[in-house]
Amino acid sequence: MRKQHQISEKAYQASGFIGKYQDLVADVVIPWQEKILWDEAPDTEKSHAIANYINAGKVLRGEDAGDGFYGMVFQDSDVAKWIEAASFSLMNKYDPELDKELEKVIGYISAAQDKDGYLNTYFTIKDKDKRWTNLHEAHELYVAGHLIEAACANYEATGKRVLLDCMIRNMEHIYDHFITNGNPGVSGHPEIELALMKLYKITGNQHALELCSHFLNVRGTDTEYFIREADNRDWSVWGSNPRDEGDLEYRQADKPLRQLEKATGHAVRAVYLYSGMADYAIETEDEELMSSCKRLWNNITQCKMYVTGGIGSTVLGEAFTVDYDLPSDTAYAETCASVGLMFFASRMLEYDVSGEYADVMERAFYNTVLAGMALDGKTFFYVNPLEVDPGISGKAPTHKHDLPVRPKWYQCACCPPNVARLIESFGKYAYGENEDTAFCHMFAAGKVTFGNGLSLECETDYPHDMHIAYSVTGTGKIAIRIPSWSRNTEVAVDGKIITPEMIKGYMYLNVNGPVRIELHLDDAPAFIYPSSRIPKLSGMTALRRGPLVYCFEGVDNGSVKALRIDRDSSPEVASFSEELQANVLKVKALREEDSAELYSEVPPAAAPCEATAVPYYTWGNRGETEMRVWMQ
Repeated sequence: MRKQHQISEKAYQASGFIGKYQDLVADVVIPWQEKILWDEAPDTEKSHAIANYINAGKVLRGEDAGDGFYGMVFQDSDVAKWIEAASFSLMNKYDPELDKELEKVIGYISAAQDKDGYLNTYFTIKDKDKRWTNLHEAHELYVAGHLIEAACANYEATGKRVLLDCMIRNMEHIYDHFITNGNPGVSGHPEIELALMKLYKITGNQHALELCSHFLNVRGTDTEYFIREADNRDWSVWGSNPRDEGDLEYRQADKPLRQLEKATGHAVRAVYLYSGMADYAIETEDEELMSSCKRLWNNITQCKMYVTGGIGSTVLGEAFTVDYDLPSDTAYAETCASVGLMFFASRMLEYDVSGEYADVMERAFYNTVLAGMALDGKTFFYVNPLEVDPGISGKAPTHKHDLPVRPKWYQCACCPPNVARLIESFGKYAYGENEDTAFCHMFAAGKVTFGNGLSLECETDYPHDMHIAYSVTGTGKIAIRIPSWSRNTEVAVDGKIITPEMIKGYMYLNVNGPVRIELHLDDAPAFIYPSSRIPKLSGMTALRRGPLVYCFEGVDNGSVKALRIDRDSSPEVASFSEELQANVLKVKALREEDSAELYSEVPPAAAPCEATAVPYYTWGNRGETEMRVWMQ
């Protein structure tokens, strides 16, 4: 059932655009985040995450707990994602000092594990007697999932088993609690499911697969579980009430997973869960569960996804709402949600090599995921609006979440390390393989060595240049995605123009290397028009070139609210911005003059002008200013 699978990140040596981003993460982001985790970064929100592990170890040794526990109930997961990003970084560019630092931090984690395999600093330091009594809110399984993912990445990178063995023991503890001892429950924040599949594929441990099966199969079958759990305890983390209308939908626990029709609730939880569902369905050839994944995928991408690949339209619960509710100025579009959407897309690609999945994976990465981090790697967006108006955004009660400037860090710091681990593992998403075929899902410069005997070097300045060249060696097939946005694509093999065989958006070529394959994708900027079913976007347009959605900033245009784009004109690439390291587009427009009155019966005068657009992922890097994606 698995048509292809991800390559190891070790098999990809990045260069070009992705290589520069991986260097940025390795040289700036990972060291910066490490300082934050140690509470050594100046003028930054306190983390205390590593100190929590150190203090938990003290508690288990019978020593004084130091300054105790600080942070969110899921604070442990910040360290886990940092370990994962750092481990992928070691695969891309080995750093002995980073390897030693990982060993040290992993040592603290290992020392914080109880003798029965339990591992969670909040409940070890603060509330040991409350373990496993608040799955609704307390994120125990979520934290375990991220630590399992970190363990798998670190083992893949280094071959060292300290964290992997630690998390196998933790998984066995969870297995005993829920399966051997028959305790009921599922996670209020899905994540453990996809992590267990990773653990199973790396170790072959059947308990990991069985535990994943259990969590997926019982989810939504007992809609009273969280209520009974709340009735049996006298404490709460967030004060949330499982009796509230919509609470079960919010946690994707309102019905059995095979009956799901639409994506609901917390967007990150949803796509983490759907990724685990797809992975398990492929592994066990569960077509009924996969049918549910397809329905959920279609609902997200056809009814609930922003043009930037952002998902989750409301700040209320960081959640999906109803179909076509995609407001620009109050968008939530959490960075983590687009990372999770990429996870989901990659699993669907393993089931069915279809361009629709890779197209969305690419859209999410080059727009919302990259926008989640500043170009210098030092500040981060949690929320990714499509419209910002300083003075309203970040200040008005309805817009406080839509910040016009990236903060350094967050008390809830899930997004920054999520971006780092995604960028450092980009090769896994860009390339795949099976027994005889090399799959190129996204265009990423660098060298790739496939396990099936094929290898290639990709030369490209994508996403800014639409020419891609592959030098391929070995004998077999190569399948290269042709993006749906490329209306005119030219393909040449050893200099000869060909018409390749196309299957579901991929061109398939038999190769007997060495051979050189060149693609010229459509590089013309284009207008995008929204569905009339999306409120507030009627009569508007946006700009796209290649995979990049563009936006208009006040720093280039003055007030972007006063602009009216001439859709009968042809947008053009005007220049390459050295400041943004990206192509700038120009398009003809009209600028309306502002009235001195709040309302006037006199129609505004308008003068022709030229408007400037920059890639959405680069916005907010030149100071606080207006920004819009959709323009009148």
